[in-house]
Amino acid sequence: MDRSQESPTTRETLHPPEPRTLVETTSLHARLRPTTPAVLCEGRTLTYGQLHRESNRIAHALRAAGLAPGDRVAYLGKESEHYYEILFACAKSGTVLVPVNWRLTAPEVSHILEDSGTRLLFLEDEFGPIVEKMPTAPPETVVPLGEPFAAWKASHPDTEPGVDVTPDTPVAQLYTSGTTGLPKGVVLAHRSFFAIRDALASEGLDWIDWREGDIALIGIPGFHVGGLWWATQNLNAGTTVVAMRAFTARQAVGLIRDLGITTACVVPAMLRMMLSEPGVGAEDFTTLRKTVYGGSPISEALLEQSLAVLDCEFAQIYGLTETGNTAVCLPPAAHVPGGPLMQAAGRPYPRVRAKVIDGEGRTLPTGAVGEVCLATPARMVEYWGLPEKTAETLVDGWIHTGDAGYIDEDGYVFIRDRVKDAILVAGENVYPAEIENVLEGHPEVAEAVVVGAPDERWGEYVHAFVVPAPGHQPRPRDLHTFLVPRLAAFKLPARYEFLDAVPRNPSGKILRRELRDRFWGESARKVN
Repeated sequence: MDRSQESPTTRETLHPPEPRTLVETTSLHARLRPTTPAVLCEGRTLTYGQLHRESNRIAHALRAAGLAPGDRVAYLGKESEHYYEILFACAKSGTVLVPVNWRLTAPEVSHILEDSGTRLLFLEDEFGPIVEKMPTAPPETVVPLGEPFAAWKASHPDTEPGVDVTPDTPVAQLYTSGTTGLPKGVVLAHRSFFAIRDALASEGLDWIDWREGDIALIGIPGFHVGGLWWATQNLNAGTTVVAMRAFTARQAVGLIRDLGITTACVVPAMLRMMLSEPGVGAEDFTTLRKTVYGGSPISEALLEQSLAVLDCEFAQIYGLTETGNTAVCLPPAAHVPGGPLMQAAGRPYPRVRAKVIDGEGRTLPTGAVGEVCLATPARMVEYWGLPEKTAETLVDGWIHTGDAGYIDEDGYVFIRDRVKDAILVAGENVYPAEIENVLEGHPEVAEAVVVGAPDERWGEYVHAFVVPAPGHQPRPRDLHTFLVPRLAAFKLPARYEFLDAVPRNPSGKILRRELRDRFWGESARKVN
């Protein structure tokens, strides 16, 4: 028997059947609700009619600049209405949007622009110094946002460009840290932003739903698949999204209270920060009807506190950039304080399958722990330019997640550990190899091993074990100073520990698990 007692959809729930691609989204809603706000940002309003027309202009401008379908267009800036104009313009011109994490350093940004082959970069002035410091040349065309951007698009028509796209046409390329140290470009097609909506509609489920009059807060930035997915789900449904330039707990609470926000998508660390704000209480969240959360595991204590204070429905989502964001959901009815499912990641949506395999690729029985694999119609097209890596992760339609867990008798997925070495810092994926490679470039470091350790505020923090080079004793302050210009702030180790040697097995392989287990002890779930 299914323990979650999921409820069927209500008559208010929006499941527009027409859009199959992001190209169709703006034309549909420009027709149905041209004056309805599509995006609110810092007091500015972009209606659906304006979103349609402005994205058309930008699409024409991209074509006039010589970009062809399949060319990459990058965006380096914080959230704004312009980000969504550019997203839909890329869809309409057949180009592929590459959102760049603005927290990255110049070398990291350089890698993404070079690897993707970006031909045109939309750039906020604030991040101009990063581009100037890149070790490689910027793309052939750079369009500064603000007045130059307005002038650049103004002379082009607001008619639809008429470029043919299908649900399988690539539309976005998001970069995720890799086990080898260099981020990989995950290519997503239009279908990635429609498949889960359609799956829920096929069974009449309201695990996650969109209703007439909804105002949705985008807490997760658009360079993350979670933020991009949440925004497109709401825009596909014709609701209003509120874009925060960058998340702060105080502003988020204020927006929820003052704008009457009804739905929000956040990571657990954001929930913790909002609840920790001085003076914040249940009265600030009275308009919220549903909170969608994911990106990292959540503690049962934080979840119960959130349920009590926000007093709305909660839905947990689990997935990867490679799965097109969410593939598994813990529905609202399963959120029972003290209940058996409060530590579950959730169950697969209709049309999504989950299995657990051993090291030989054999499917394991119910309750056995192994690597979780997901088959979803929203899955990635490929890792850009990395066919071998693609073949390792996407096998016969199954995405190998790198997470260790099990599936119970009712089909619920529980995550218990990691097969791969990812660290989750406030929902950001960090891979040790990237940090280790940079650390070992310091002249006083002979070897470095990085692991994730539990952190009450951020979920996990980066802990670095360092073997000094002969005759040296580096100080944590010096290592930090060395890393700052080379790695994004969320990747920096919070603590350093110096060793004479790292533990290895007889064949010389580093026993990373032994180092990691120092922090996790005997806890059943070794992810936080």
